Amino acid sequence: MKKLAIVAIGGNSLIRDSKHQTVQDQYGAICETASHIADLIAQGYEVIVSHGNGPQVGFILRRSEIAAEVAKMHDVPLVSCDADTQGAIGYQIQQALDNEFKKRKLNKSAITIVTQVSVDRNDQAFQKPSKPIGSFYSEKQAKEMMKNNPDWTFANDAGRGYRRVVASPKPVEIIELEAIKTLISAGFCVIAVGGGGIPVFENSDGIMEGVDAVIDKDFASSLLASNLRAAVLIISTGVENVFLNYGEPDQKTLDKITVEDAKRYMAEGHFASGSMLPKIQAAIKFLENGGTEAIITSPESLGKAVKGESGTHIFSG
Repeated sequence: MKKLAIVAIGGNSLIRDSKHQTVQDQYGAICETASHIADLIAQGYEVIVSHGNGPQVGFILRRSEIAAEVAKMHDVPLVSCDADTQGAIGYQIQQALDNEFKKRKLNKSAITIVTQVSVDRNDQAFQKPSKPIGSFYSEKQAKEMMKNNPDWTFANDAGRGYRRVVASPKPVEIIELEAIKTLISAGFCVIAVGGGGIPVFENSDGIMEGVDAVIDKDFASSLLASNLRAAVLIISTGVENVFLNYGEPDQKTLDKITVEDAKRYMAEGHFASGSMLPKIQAAIKFLENGGTEAIITSPESLGKAVKGESGTHIFSG
């Protein structure tokens, strides 16, 4: 069987800046990323694509809230917003990949699985919201919105501005894992665990229920990569490499590091929560569960990164 790569695309990387937030803008960014994913397939990899949904799920949730305020329409639960983004972003990735395969005359087809991921209903994350969603705001705007919505929580997102944060429990089990395995074996390029998956849990009657939260897509992708014994976990983000002292005059590029190096840098506080930190943690989790290599890089560097020519490579030892 060909080597399997899990490629996790960041939700923020699909939105270039505040002037390019439309659905059409997002599709343009996805088309660019699809060409780089096709490069991996052309190099002989089987690929599963996952994606973030932080900005997008926040937009959908806010639209629902405005519709309820202005037109008295029903609210859309956060868990349903998770599902909506899986379908919408998955559709765009699927279409962009199929068009790219056709252009290159690759005998390949993409397919999206709307994926449920179980979580622990008692996860402490439900008491401590931490996952940024939606737009960036100034501190003044964030305080005004919290004043008008006392049950909302905002946090500074890696110095880029304030964003609303929601519960982000750790993924426990990928419900549609066997379906994903079957489709990969059949030769499909699968889009799965979009937005980290739809968070669900089993109630006391053994029935599955959705829960309002957003699972971090990097942790879900790490779990999927471990379950499938993938050759490599690739986390695609807005920068080509991970850095120490990011944004400072003494900024240092990281090319190849070990898990122990990564843990030391985390302890020293180099990686921002809600930004690079979960990517590093997800990479470590994959490697400690038996993986051999994790790569963090930008979408346009995917092809070079798997050849060892770009990106930050993390190894078990």
